[in-house]
Amino acid sequence: MKIAIDAMGGDLGSSPLILGASDAYREFDIEPILVGDKSHLESAIRELGVSSVPFHIVHAPDMISMHDAATDVRKKKGASVWVAAEILRDGQVEAAISAGHTGAAMASALLVLGRIPGVDRPAIAAVLPHLTGAFVLVDAGANVDCKPIHLQQFARMGFHYARTALGLSSPRVALLSNGEEETKGNDLVRETHELLRTSGLPFIGNVEGKDLFRGAADVVVCDGFVGNVVLKTSEGLAEAFFSMIRQAASSTILSRAGGLLMKRSFRSLRKKTDYAEYGGAPLLGVNAPFFICHGRSDRRAILSAFRVARDVVRQGTVGRISLEMSPEIVG
Repeated sequence: MKIAIDAMGGDLGSSPLILGASDAYREFDIEPILVGDKSHLESAIRELGVSSVPFHIVHAPDMISMHDAATDVRKKKGASVWVAAEILRDGQVEAAISAGHTGAAMASALLVLGRIPGVDRPAIAAVLPHLTGAFVLVDAGANVDCKPIHLQQFARMGFHYARTALGLSSPRVALLSNGEEETKGNDLVRETHELLRTSGLPFIGNVEGKDLFRGAADVVVCDGFVGNVVLKTSEGLAEAFFSMIRQAASSTILSRAGGLLMKRSFRSLRKKTDYAEYGGAPLLGVNAPFFICHGRSDRRAILSAFRVARDVVRQGTVGRISLEMSPEIVG
């Protein structure tokens, strides 16, 4: 399986992207296609000591920096993220991954790959942990202003992605609100509630923020503004929580002893709440598997992104969503 990665994107430079791709080759037998400046990537491969991996490099002379606007991809069609989307569209690879500028990645995927018929707006689907497993949050940041029909579409796409990502035959779908009652929420939430109630999906109603991480639902639907706040808050809370544990565990001799005894359990818990374990988030609603990763993705996170991309390709998730969202079926 060939999977492309925008090797010029990411806050940490090309190194973790190349190393994660090399691990994907060894662990998953994936053929990684690096997209970016050829001379830079060849030099980086030598310096990192992974020349034994049969990387294929697709030259892209330009890149989108974090200081560029998302719309700059229209003027920089030689940018690595745009070229990655192009080779995916042309069938040279089966999926593409980017840890670069999120807005530019979304714009490239939308403009190059196009929307699935029946989808008004693609959405980011992020997998987050809860007490007994994980849930899909959609939209996690692609669309700030939404209409009820958009959230209904997010729910349909999230349902089919959750079947792949979580291995569930009938994932429970819920709407994020400030109360469980169907009368709670703003106009968008209340109108979306009625659409989802009659959608044919296994809709269980509204969930509050306090219930997200208790496993109340398998797919949680919201607009991208709210979803991104939830995503960033959960990441910050997890980091703060473990920092407080480290401080408490080293405050006294007795607590240090207890910390040593609990070290394995803490390590397991940290792994469960680490975004790097969940890899990239697919941009649902475009015509091919395109994944957006955290800008701070390290080697392990990139390896996880390759794993998730492989699973989505194998499961035919994009095809299933295309069938589900077909205007002949939906409308």
